[in-house]
Amino acid sequence: MADDLILMGVLGAPHGVRGEMRLKSFTEDPLAIADYAPLTDEAGKRSFRILSARSVKDDMLVVRLDGVADRDQAAALTNTRLFAPRDQLPPVEDEDEFYHADLIGLAVVAENGEELGTVLAVLDFGAGEILEIQPASGGRPFMLPFTREAAPVVDLEAGRIVARPPVETSGEEEPPEEAV
Repeated sequence: MADDLILMGVLGAPHGVRGEMRLKSFTEDPLAIADYAPLTDEAGKRSFRILSARSVKDDMLVVRLDGVADRDQAAALTNTRLFAPRDQLPPVEDEDEFYHADLIGLAVVAENGEELGTVLAVLDFGAGEILEIQPASGGRPFMLPFTREAAPVVDLEAGRIVARPPVETSGEEEPPEEAV
């Protein structure tokens, strides 16, 4: 069941005393999360219906959920991840757009075929998407910008991303000597 679910948002802290709460939306239009009903928890056992939603800032909303009437009920749902069945989502129409769930788990290989690792997560801190990759050789994950230059080929059918990792530097360069 979890493979058929796509993460749509995460409930945050209560907002006020009447059961409203914050919601970080992962939909392209943050308010569109209310169109996917019902949303479920990760196990698909508990369902949630958004009765009202208003934008606070960027992807952060304040929502009222059906059955949540006070601050304590809202607080009990803090950090609950909300999912929608994949078949409720529109198909991706642009060849350069992907659902994050489709990228996680893909193999990452260099242009010469060398295995680099596996995508652990797709992150966005505001300056563009970044792939977090677990190296094939083990060790600490590394980051790869998810751009056409750094990841020129995304082949979902083959289960891989062809990557051109940026050249790493080992440290700071020596400053040039000043002429006297």
